[in-house]
Amino acid sequence: MNTLYVNFGGFVPFSTVDWRGRAACTVFLRGCSARCFYCHNVALQGGEDLRDADEVLAMIRSSRTVAGAVVFSGGEPTLQGPALIHLAAAARTMGFSVGLHTNGMFPRVIEGLLDRHLVDMIALDIKTTWERYDDLLGVAAVDAVKESLSICRRAKADGSLGSCQAVVTLFRGRESDVLAIAEATRGLDLVLQQGVAAGFDPLTRQELEAAAAPLGRNVRLRTREDGEVDYDPER
Repeated sequence: MNTLYVNFGGFVPFSTVDWRGRAACTVFLRGCSARCFYCHNVALQGGEDLRDADEVLAMIRSSRTVAGAVVFSGGEPTLQGPALIHLAAAARTMGFSVGLHTNGMFPRVIEGLLDRHLVDMIALDIKTTWERYDDLLGVAAVDAVKESLSICRRAKADGSLGSCQAVVTLFRGRESDVLAIAEATRGLDLVLQQGVAAGFDPLTRQELEAAAAPLGRNVRLRTREDGEVDYDPER
């Protein structure tokens, strides 16, 4: 049998932040097609650290006593479609629930995971409004992301995907984007997280609440100061 290699980015044996309400280990896969200026994992955008998939699976297995789930993140894990599907299938066999953090640029991989019932949670980054998408990412991505969004929405609606959230990193001056993004992601949970990058004054929790208020729906807010909190417009 040919050895399957993974372009490995890192491993966290125990996390309570990568999947809300779950104790998870997190596998980071290296490589990403996008070049978002605010990326907090810039070191994983490129480079190469090839590991035997069995080595990565041994890391996951070692967390079984403290974690009931594994989250694949990056970088962009769906860039390594065959390796990701192999790891997810093996983790499922071990008894782990499987989560995925993705930018949505590889819809066929997401579809493959869902068709095989290999993923329970997807956090889909929605970077900005559709009109600005390709300029922000520096690549042609908008059509692929729209397709991934449609795939996730259908899976959530038919029950084949337990949890799916649209995650929006919001910067000052772009608060008005929230209405259009919320409409595009209707049917998914919505997370607004504080954009943090050099030269930018981050939005406060109160400012994120103000951006969420016109939506008239529950939204999760993430800031460095308060972590993740629920915003309920009725409170």
